[in-house]
Amino acid sequence: MGARTWFDGAVAPETTPAREWAEARPGSGTEHPDDLPDTAHLSIERTFCFADLTGFTRYTRENGPHAAVGLLEEFRAVSRDVAAKRGVRVAKWLGDGVMLVGTEPTPAIAWGGHMIDHFEDEADINLRIGLATGYALLFEGDDYIGEPVNLAAKLCAVAQPGQILASCEVADLPEWIRVQAVDQVEIRGVGPIDGIQHLVVDAR
Repeated sequence: MGARTWFDGAVAPETTPAREWAEARPGSGTEHPDDLPDTAHLSIERTFCFADLTGFTRYTRENGPHAAVGLLEEFRAVSRDVAAKRGVRVAKWLGDGVMLVGTEPTPAIAWGGHMIDHFEDEADINLRIGLATGYALLFEGDDYIGEPVNLAAKLCAVAQPGQILASCEVADLPEWIRVQAVDQVEIRGVGPIDGIQHLVVDAR
């Protein structure tokens, strides 16, 4: 397991769908039933982060399901721990992957860099990460729908092991994460997308 633990104060207020709804909804929430806004979704700006384990199927085949579960437990435990420290919310587990949501971009980006750095020297765990910031619909209080969600997921799917692909503002990067390159990325079903950043964690 990686010996370094990055923590630079990049922390967002912890959030839940209910709190997000309370903060973003129109009105005070105390209105008479006849006056309560009739909407099941809100447009909010968030940073979405997807991460998954690369080679997990091969690892399971070669080492068996019990070893694979142990690997997955370690990945999830570290994901939760780093997310809690940075105020980033684990939105859902996706088998050997995870989706996170950040109310502010910098802590969410820091989560991705922290995870890549943490597992850098781990022989059995290789991560890839996709990030995107933008407006999405908070649907029925507990789900997110929109372009940045889809883009983050697709960037994760095409990233190489140990790589972070992102669509975000350079000004939002933590000091210890930098843009290595800006490229056009070909995404299946979407086509080429310009301006995708390859983010790297600086050596300490």
